[in-house]
Amino acid sequence: MRVPARVFADEELLAAIRTDQSLEQLQNVATLPGIVGAAIAMPDIHQGYGFPVGGLAATELPDGVVSPGGVGYDINCGVRLLALPLTVDELGKRRERLVHELSRAIPAGAGREGGKRVDLDDVLVNGSRTVAEREEDVRHTESEGCLDGADPSAVSERARQRGAGQLGTMGSGNHFVEVQAVERILDAGTADAFGLRDGQVTVLIHSGSRGLGHQVCSDYVKRMDAVLGRYGIVLPDRQLSCAPASSPEGTAYLAAMAAAANFAWANRQEIANRIRSSVARILGKDAAAGTRQVYDVAHNVAKPERHDGRDVLVHRKGATRAFPAGSPEIPAAYRDVGQPVFIPGSMGTSSYVLAGEPGSLERSFGTTCHGAGRRLSRTAAKKEIAGVDLRRQLEAQGIVVRSASNKGLAEEAPFAYKDVDVVVDVVERARLARRVARLVPLGVVKG
Repeated sequence: MRVPARVFADEELLAAIRTDQSLEQLQNVATLPGIVGAAIAMPDIHQGYGFPVGGLAATELPDGVVSPGGVGYDINCGVRLLALPLTVDELGKRRERLVHELSRAIPAGAGREGGKRVDLDDVLVNGSRTVAEREEDVRHTESEGCLDGADPSAVSERARQRGAGQLGTMGSGNHFVEVQAVERILDAGTADAFGLRDGQVTVLIHSGSRGLGHQVCSDYVKRMDAVLGRYGIVLPDRQLSCAPASSPEGTAYLAAMAAAANFAWANRQEIANRIRSSVARILGKDAAAGTRQVYDVAHNVAKPERHDGRDVLVHRKGATRAFPAGSPEIPAAYRDVGQPVFIPGSMGTSSYVLAGEPGSLERSFGTTCHGAGRRLSRTAAKKEIAGVDLRRQLEAQGIVVRSASNKGLAEEAPFAYKDVDVVVDVVERARLARRVARLVPLGVVKG
């Protein structure tokens, strides 16, 4: 290990974390050439490919490495929150119709196409702006929905084929579109800045770069694995395959990763467009016009940033940027209160809106958690409950469910995840981020 491994957790969470190989993976990350500070794990950490999900690592530029496993297969998987101009009471009995319309408008499921067809090179270079219908959406997106340095020529033809028909689609696994309600405001001033109020209806989008991003990761893991010896890199786990960020392989991956990240932002933007169209059909044009984007933030990406006076490449895999008030990276409307962060729990529990705190810069390269984190594998979850039974349980709680697959629904059962309240409590006590609002599910559309 070149640096320590640091875990943000309490005793309850640490006991759950110890049930898989995530801590061993974190120690392996600490061996990467050029890593600085520490290999860091958030309280939602669980075992992943090479890097644990819920982990981050910063490598010093220009010669520290970049590792595709430190970003993951779903490049720029992230979340976007929309706030509607009505309350739960005003939504009333139209809730089920709205959830059904969302499921009809947004294709879901593994490999599912039916997305918007646009100039793919334009999307890969320019990101969400290519399909945005409102300039405010772009302003209220991390990096304005576009990473610099994207190069479509670094994206393989197979990756392009996989993504060509998927813009505006949800995918499968833990991806979702969830209709929620603001159950409780916990920081009134910040909630007001974010445009959130008690009882308000919101929609949370969780999706990423679909087949295109998955293929980019596959392509470059293979490419970097083949050149480890050339750079004298010895790894405890080949899933950490990497190359110096300044090398031909490193620069090509970063260019392809940026392109995939831009595709993901455009994907969530198109999903947001479709949500507004669904709102217009069910709730009226005024409701659609008043549906505003709070923010969009990535949790699977590597970005060059400056921390403690040095240039580093921050790998965030299942970890969310959480810059505090005053950061020029935050939209002007939120700069006095801190960057919005969204922490989904599960479809049967609560989610949180947080705001970045100064402690994130001091302790975690401006980063916090990204969700509750898995407690059980998908296989284990399916052994404990059938999808049809879970659907009945959720509907008995008043949660409208639309899912492309009962099997996929069972994989995402609420008991398969850690307690989001405990996870959020840890990051708040560590002063990485603070609670702004608690959201509860009204209806969910899953892949």
